Amino acid sequence: MAKEAMFTLKLEADLRDQFMAEAEAAHRPASQIVRDFMRDFVRQRQEARQHDAWFRAQVEQGLREADDPSVARIPHEQVKADWRQQRAELLKRAGEAGE
Repeated sequence: MAKEAMFTLKLEADLRDQFMAEAEAAHRPASQIVRDFMRDFVRQRQEARQHDAWFRAQVEQGLREADDPSVARIPHEQVKADWRQQRAELLKRAGEAGE
């Protein structure tokens, strides 16, 4: 088990009183709720940083590929034709499902 440490913070008396009342109503120790909040915050921030790093790597890869003349290009006309075909198929399926 990790060594425990004390954590002191300043907050408004009203907020403290409301928080303590809600913790009691939830039948949970206030310190456990705060630890859960902290763990959730840490997890969210770590996930956000990981996603940001992944996204930046994807953009950098895309920029490298855009500058690389050996990368196969898909003509804009082909993309539009493929999109129109997919759209028509989806509309047809949607129409069949509604009948």
